[in-house]
Amino acid sequence: MSEPVVIVVEDPDDERFTQFRLNERGLASRADKRDDAGAGLFLAEGDLVVQRALGAGCRPVAALVDIARIPPVADALTCPVYAGGEHVRQVVSGLGMPQSIIALFHRPARPTVADLAARCRRLVVLEAVDNPANVGAIIRNAAGLGWDGLILDHTSADPLARRSLRVAMGTAFALPHARTVSLARDLRALDGVELYAMTPSPGSRPLDEVTPGERAAVLIGSERAGLSDELLALATPVKIPMHGGVDSLNAAAASAIACWALR
Repeated sequence: MSEPVVIVVEDPDDERFTQFRLNERGLASRADKRDDAGAGLFLAEGDLVVQRALGAGCRPVAALVDIARIPPVADALTCPVYAGGEHVRQVVSGLGMPQSIIALFHRPARPTVADLAARCRRLVVLEAVDNPANVGAIIRNAAGLGWDGLILDHTSADPLARRSLRVAMGTAFALPHARTVSLARDLRALDGVELYAMTPSPGSRPLDEVTPGERAAVLIGSERAGLSDELLALATPVKIPMHGGVDSLNAAAASAIACWALR
């Protein structure tokens, strides 16, 4: 495979690198993130994440690669490709150990909750899970265990946030997601989907006693407050049996067990 044509830039303060330094709000505003048609940008770090973004049809804007080791995925990019040494990439990316490639992409369009639910058998639903590392880990768990859709309320972290993508290893592109400002209302409108709410409440059924039907969704809430009363009222409460006085697990760990048990 031939090497891509790259633009070598030796000054980390070069104005062409400004776009790579944007924070999450600079990449995508609150309005951008609520736009199902696709608005704003996201940043992909590492050759695997970039490759999976390209495979999902995301459109690249610009990339920064290691001049000493240009990754093969750079050949597939149809955008300006800049190259620099380790110091340049450290300063520009803000990472102590810079990846061999980082790339900016246009954010893709996404389905509505109704559209997503119509084509999925197994859904993960997140309410107020605001840690992007948790969201990334939940996505990786769900995708790896065969679940086919993710629904998030507007207070949960962005699946395309830099840290979410890094933790998910790019599996966000294999797990379509929908966001909503009216989660309870949208869940009420789902037809034929069994809802299971993860909660350590005493009346919850142990997961190993549950046999889900053809279509099911597991609801996971904030680690601090859990699911809201409104969502708990819509679903069958289920729990992971715990020992030693520990009432619950981290949201990401709980998602892995729930996705396995309810698969």
